[in-house]
Amino acid sequence: MATIKDIAQKAGVSPATVSRVLNYDPELSVSKETEKKVFEIAEALNYTKHKNKRRESAVLRLVQWYDSEEELADLYYLAIRLGIEKKAEELNIRLLKEQMTELSEVETQGTIALGKFDQREIKQLTRLTGELLFVDFDGLSLGQNSVVVDFTQGVQLVIDQLIKEKHQTIGILSGVEYTKESHYEIEDPRYLAFRESLMRLKMYDEAYHLKGAFTIDDGFLQMKHFLENNPTYPTAFFASSDALAIGAMRAIQAHGLSVPTDISVIGFNDVSVAKYVTPALSTVKVYTEWMGELAVSTMLELIQEEAPVARKITVGTELILRESTQLNLD
Repeated sequence: MATIKDIAQKAGVSPATVSRVLNYDPELSVSKETEKKVFEIAEALNYTKHKNKRRESAVLRLVQWYDSEEELADLYYLAIRLGIEKKAEELNIRLLKEQMTELSEVETQGTIALGKFDQREIKQLTRLTGELLFVDFDGLSLGQNSVVVDFTQGVQLVIDQLIKEKHQTIGILSGVEYTKESHYEIEDPRYLAFRESLMRLKMYDEAYHLKGAFTIDDGFLQMKHFLENNPTYPTAFFASSDALAIGAMRAIQAHGLSVPTDISVIGFNDVSVAKYVTPALSTVKVYTEWMGELAVSTMLELIQEEAPVARKITVGTELILRESTQLNLD
C-alpha cells in the first residue's frame, strides 16, 4: 500500500496536506488542481498495472459524463478513466477525450462512453464513427456493448458478512444520480439488490433506507438528519459508494456514536482514500482501473473482429474488511 509520504513526494506537497486532502478536510484551503493531483497520484500508486507488451495503434474517443470537479467528489469514475488512459498509453493509442455537450466530428475507430446516458444521448453516440462501448452502463437491451459491475454479487458479499457478524438490523444509504440532459433519475442497482436480498431474509425495513447524491457532503447530511430524528437505528449501514459511507461515518461520530461499536459501516468501490480515513473503511472493491483497461482491450477486439451480437462483460467484486466493521461480535 502506498504511504502518505509516497503520495506527498510525487505531488510535491507536505504529508500533512496529503492526509487532509484524502480525509476531505473541509477547513483545508488548497487549489482544485492540487487536490486533483493528490487524488490521481493516490489512485495511481494503489493500482498495480498489468503489463502487456503488445503494441497497437488506434484512435479512440472517450466520452465522459463526469467533469473534473464531479470526479473529485466521487473518485469512482476518476479511477476508471485513469485505467483507460494508462492502457491507451501502453498500447500507443491516441485518446480523444470529449464531453457529451461537445462531441466533435473527428473520425475514430471506436468510442468508449463512460457513465450514464439517456435515450437521446445514446442515439447521438450511435451516430459516431466506429464501434461503441459503454462502461458502467448496461446497454445490452439496446443492442449496445457494455462493461458493467456485478452489483448483485457485491451487495450479497456485504449482507453475508453483516449477518455473519450477527447484525439483526441493517440499513442502507443508497445513491441518487441523474442523466445530464433530461435529468432522468437512475435507479441505484445496489439498493435494488440490497432490498431484494433482505426481503427474502425478512430483514428489510424501509425506515432504515436513506438516499442521497454520491458525495461525502450528502452522506453526512442524510445520516445526520436520520440520527437526529430517529431514537433507534440499525447496528450496521451499507452505503452505495465510499463517498456516501465516509460522509455517513462523520455524521455518526458527530452525533456522539462510535464506528463500529455503535454502528458498523461498509461502503462500495474501494477508492484510494477508503484506507486512509478514520476508521479505515470496509468496502466492496471494484477493480475500477482494471475495468478501464478491460474497456480498451474489449474495444480493440470489437474493432478487429465483427461480432454478430452485442456483448456484456460483467466484472466481479471483492469484500475488503477494515476497521469500520466489528469483526468479532458475540
